[in-house]
Amino acid sequence: MPPISELKGRPIGRVLTKMGKVTREQVVEALDFQKRKGGALGRILMDLGYVKEADLNTGLAAQRGYELVSLEGRNITPEMVKAVPSQIATTQKVLPIEFDPATKKLTVAMASHDNFRALDDLRQQFGYTVTAVLADPEVLDKLIAKTYQTAADNLAGILDELNNDETLKDLKGRGESIDIATASEMADLAPVKKLINLVLLQAIRDKASDVHFEPFEDEFKMRYRIDGVLYEMMPPPAHIAAAISSRVKVMANLDIAERRIPQDGRIELNVNNQPIDLRVSVLPTMFGESVVMRVLDRSNVSLDLDKLGMRDDDLHTLRQLIHKPNGIVIVTGPTGSGKTTTLYSALRELNDPSSKLITAEDPVEYDIDGIIQCQINPGIEMTFAKILRSMLRQDPDVILVGEIRDKETAEIAVQASLTGHLVFSTLHTNDAPSAIARLLDLGLEPFLVTATLEGIVAQRLVRRICSKCKTEYVPSEEQLMELELRPDDVEGRVFWYGKGCEICNNTGYKGRQGIYEIMLLDDEMRDQIIQHASTQILRMEAKKRGMRTLRQSGLMAIYDGLTTIEEVVRETITEDA
Repeated sequence: MPPISELKGRPIGRVLTKMGKVTREQVVEALDFQKRKGGALGRILMDLGYVKEADLNTGLAAQRGYELVSLEGRNITPEMVKAVPSQIATTQKVLPIEFDPATKKLTVAMASHDNFRALDDLRQQFGYTVTAVLADPEVLDKLIAKTYQTAADNLAGILDELNNDETLKDLKGRGESIDIATASEMADLAPVKKLINLVLLQAIRDKASDVHFEPFEDEFKMRYRIDGVLYEMMPPPAHIAAAISSRVKVMANLDIAERRIPQDGRIELNVNNQPIDLRVSVLPTMFGESVVMRVLDRSNVSLDLDKLGMRDDDLHTLRQLIHKPNGIVIVTGPTGSGKTTTLYSALRELNDPSSKLITAEDPVEYDIDGIIQCQINPGIEMTFAKILRSMLRQDPDVILVGEIRDKETAEIAVQASLTGHLVFSTLHTNDAPSAIARLLDLGLEPFLVTATLEGIVAQRLVRRICSKCKTEYVPSEEQLMELELRPDDVEGRVFWYGKGCEICNNTGYKGRQGIYEIMLLDDEMRDQIIQHASTQILRMEAKKRGMRTLRQSGLMAIYDGLTTIEEVVRETITEDA
């Protein structure tokens, strides 16, 4: 890479050319595209496939005068650690790598070139002269965790504090007999606040999707879900269950005096300059209130059809579906299978000034600029059907209905598509062909289903093998049998698994991707539906027309070395089931 002095302040096209990431011709092509359509040049080069996101970020950093350094083998001295407090290092994601106490000169490594807040904090609070450099985000995260030992040590220390706190000791054996004043006092105790902040920080850092606080008769569990699997954390003392639920309720503006009925709320946080929403659900149980916080980290979710893990032919089919002028497109799968992400990615692709998009959701998970989003509220009779009726008076081009749950919603969705709207929605069925039976069960007439339904996408999420500890192996006959394969069927195929390393918390997996089954309706399939053909027959007909089932899609992901046999067996059912 050329010296930073040659890159600082230059246009991004010039910077990337000097770094050898793009050619002059590619930059000229992108500039021409920019003149016609507008947009950021770096993003256009990425969309054209000429530059990777990591290289673009390095280029943008160099343009601002930041140097890229390797953290391998760096010695972080106690003096450096003292210079940057744990709170700033872990929440703002900065690591001190050089420090001179005499001149107060500090060099910190960061993951992002726009992390100005951390630098301002260090300058204003401590009077340092700060120089920033960039480093690989994954390595940086691990080094910060190792250097500041945030997880285990801090958690153990806070749990000690909780055990020894006199106010909390009074709660032992009190059960439900806690007045509002006590509940309010508990919610404000420093150790309780510290515990919840630490648990949330750790969850966000480990990219957890939800955090669970669960009271039992003799214990209190804290668990969080990463890539769809729950992991247990060090448990706090059982008697502080009420203190934790009270604290979460205060944060979510819920009623701390009400402990008999379920409550739902929302907490908005700002961590590392990233807006993070937490959806809170409080459910009364036999032994206290069970609290679940759903982490909606907008920076962690990539609402881009190209990044969902679809194969090229599936992606092409889906793009054809979502660009139809009218009709219904349904995405189906169990809770937590990524249906909303797929639909949001489709909406993002269709979101331009020439079309009007409206959604009715329960709840609104991510807010997207340029799309009108409505939240349903059954308490005041704001149901899917009611919002959907009013939506049609707003002259939309594309409508998203969070879920088709009843006949009324299904009928209005059909009417909307018949009057020239494109309607997206979700259903809870096991695969694509079963969605037809589900719509008919709701009471829709077969001729209405065939007149409006364009396609059904069924999906599941499987965990991806960690790229850092990916290892080749030969599966046993038993493993192959689970996929209904014989050793001869996989002759010459290579199988992989993750051994487990620091990067993936020794799970062998990092991140998830979708596997898909896309069923399109042609005239013959429509005839079959009119004749009340069974799901079995519809599945056979769709396969004849080239539909790749979830199991086949999973197999291809295994052969591509993206996931493991166990994941696909867990998430898909056999063909004849």
